[in-house]
Amino acid sequence: MGINKATLTETEVRNIYIRPAIVNAGWEPITQMREEEMTKGQVIVKGNASSRNKDKILKPDFTLYYKPGIPLAAVEAKSNEFSVEHGIEQAINYIRYLDVPFAFSSNGDGFIFHDKTVLPHQVLETKISLEEFPSPEELWTKYAKWKKWTQEQALFCGQNYHSDDESDRSPRYYQSIAINRTIEAISKKQSKILLVMATGTGKTFTAFQIISRYRNFHIEQKGTQPRILFLADRNILVDQTMVNDFRPFKGVMAKLNAKSKTVERSDGTEEVLTNAIHQGKIDSSYEIYLGLYQSITGKEEYKKVFKSLPENFFDLIIIDECHRGSAKEESAWREILNHFDSATQVGLTATPLETKEDSNSQYFGDAIYTYSLAQGIEDGFLAPYKVINIGFDIDEAWEPTPGMRDEKGELVEQRIYNVKDYDRKLVIDERTKNVAKIFSDHLKKTNNRMAKTIIFCADINHAIRMRQALINENQDLVLKNDKYVERITGDNKVGKDQLDYFIDPDEAYPVIVTTSELMTTGVDAQTCKFIVLDQVMNSMTKFKQVIGRGTRIYEDGGHNKTWFTIFDFKNVSKLIYEDDFNGPSICIYNPKPGETTVPPDEREPSDSAGEAGENGEPGFTTAGPDEGGGSNTGGDDTGGEGGGSSSEKVFVKGVVVNQSHHSVANVGITGELETESYIQIVSEAKGAFQQKFTSLNDFIRKWNDADKKQAIIDELADQGIVWETLFEAVNKQLDPYDLICYLAFAQPPLTRAERANNVKKRNCFGKYSDSAKKVLQALLDKYADNGIEAIENNDILRVQPISNLGNKREIYREFFNGKDEYQQALKELEDQIYNDDYKQQA
Repeated sequence: MGINKATLTETEVRNIYIRPAIVNAGWEPITQMREEEMTKGQVIVKGNASSRNKDKILKPDFTLYYKPGIPLAAVEAKSNEFSVEHGIEQAINYIRYLDVPFAFSSNGDGFIFHDKTVLPHQVLETKISLEEFPSPEELWTKYAKWKKWTQEQALFCGQNYHSDDESDRSPRYYQSIAINRTIEAISKKQSKILLVMATGTGKTFTAFQIISRYRNFHIEQKGTQPRILFLADRNILVDQTMVNDFRPFKGVMAKLNAKSKTVERSDGTEEVLTNAIHQGKIDSSYEIYLGLYQSITGKEEYKKVFKSLPENFFDLIIIDECHRGSAKEESAWREILNHFDSATQVGLTATPLETKEDSNSQYFGDAIYTYSLAQGIEDGFLAPYKVINIGFDIDEAWEPTPGMRDEKGELVEQRIYNVKDYDRKLVIDERTKNVAKIFSDHLKKTNNRMAKTIIFCADINHAIRMRQALINENQDLVLKNDKYVERITGDNKVGKDQLDYFIDPDEAYPVIVTTSELMTTGVDAQTCKFIVLDQVMNSMTKFKQVIGRGTRIYEDGGHNKTWFTIFDFKNVSKLIYEDDFNGPSICIYNPKPGETTVPPDEREPSDSAGEAGENGEPGFTTAGPDEGGGSNTGGDDTGGEGGGSSSEKVFVKGVVVNQSHHSVANVGITGELETESYIQIVSEAKGAFQQKFTSLNDFIRKWNDADKKQAIIDELADQGIVWETLFEAVNKQLDPYDLICYLAFAQPPLTRAERANNVKKRNCFGKYSDSAKKVLQALLDKYADNGIEAIENNDILRVQPISNLGNKREIYREFFNGKDEYQQALKELEDQIYNDDYKQQA
């Protein structure tokens, strides 16, 4: 007797008919057929809690790979009650994300094959039998022909990814696109390539796979060993890259540096970095070199160590954070790239620089792929943000009283000052203290005092004063550990030594750091929950780099960091509303020969303003080739335009500073900032509850019938209900049951304590032993304190005072004659907790 397909579930159809058909066509089940999530679901922030929008998770039934990391097709399965065509539009949506041309839909009877590689006169969609599913080689051949690749290009583009047996880390869909497009561009002899990927999306891992595939192709197919250079402008970027993502290159890799250095890996082990510079020359025996611009060049000719290598030495150069020095035509960093101009050069950046004076696209050309912050947030790979904008009454305009004198006793210039002047030209100490107090009060109110925070100040002097103000606002925690607040600026070696501890998720201290420029880029602060802006920023590039310090999601080790907050005291967040915040940067590079388009004193400060060292360029310092910027002569943290020296500023005290406005907005499901309102949150929840439950009786019936109430709570959370925020908005002492009854059906709510007391009055546990009654009484108390979720978790039996009565096994066997009787007693307890006969009669 045959199987009746009509009675099978979608999963059964997929496993009985669709999977075997694909395997029989030659697809290897482990490496070429993946059932995996392409996206994770956007994090939705409501109040001080968050949930993932699971409706937006993209998960093809099968993603088909020619080789791991090289996708070709998506397959969507449906149960047999639907037609064979039913899932094709869903599959086509998947391949838009995958950047591939083949989509399949099936209900178990056959397949609909959507083939974007067909010629104009051919059929785009065809129906094929289960036995006609194409093999990997068939699709790869069609794909290569469609791409118009030569045989060598097809070999290059089909080169294996590096697989790491230790971590089993496979590229995300957008990383595969970036890698594959880069390899294709290189195979077509494109000499300059630009990739734009938002901070936190894995640019270094992407670079590693590009290098690995490039190197393997030349070694395996051409019998040559290519020379590759990875350039960065922060020492920490190079060091962590070498010991983490690039570690498989150990043995053929060296750092362009004058000395060896021991660096701690992400797993806690230490590793000595091999150096390649000896007596002012570069050892040419390695294949892969990593270095800082400032380690191999400088103002004086003798510092230009890169010239010890022939111009054709490197075959491939990857430039990390290429929006910085390499975007500047007059930069000495560009001199390195020009010297090795015969090499293929790949620029990586989260924020391409496009001004009238400097341009990434003018040098590299248009980006071959862009993965934006907005897309990363929508996909659930990057953390969304809340913006809290706070202003003071003096920010728009403040005029000193006639005859007012500064701290030196000199008359303060009689004119109108505003927020652009503060902390650069005019220092009002009361404003700094207000910023520190308002932010510290927020941390106390939201129970976030140990949340990692970066405060961006106007310059070093401002960072010093902000540190002191924060210490005075948080005396209790500073006395507990004096590293609670640290200043990390280019001139402060003590502070810079704390940087690694700040970015380490396993290190509690420092918690709050003040800085100006040093931490705008190259700082992988995975657990950073607050970005505080008290620095005027006109540069979109710099602003996006700064908020990029908070965009990483980190859910390991109990941190549960899924979103971050931008605390804005100088209205910098207005840049979020500009067109190029989420969109592409437009090239406006237009210098005229022999002159500057915009006079230097009128230029908008760029992301590297104030980072000039002895060469007048970002990152160059007198602190030595391994500092990566920052020195007592200014380094990379002098504060930018008009802000380096405190002696140039006017300091005044005694000014009354009042808060004038306070607004809060979240990144909503549309990607736009939406004003946060508890009224709106409650209204949305009410609508969701009424859609889920048709009436009060319908809700009570479903609640009482549920084996575990937690299942209903979790299901509603998956649909976007953020319970923590609802309790905060309505009443923290309510149970989810009462919250639903109150919001959806206007029933008077009872607190958990009131429900527990009602049960005690009924004396409803007479049939149980004294020991069992004690357990049930303790469970009732736990419910009153912590809610229904707590007592439905059997681990509650390991918590005092219940654990004092006996261990879990003793409670099951001796108090309740087994686990089943305990579960029945718990169910009866819940029935008594929710015994609302009057509601069911309503």
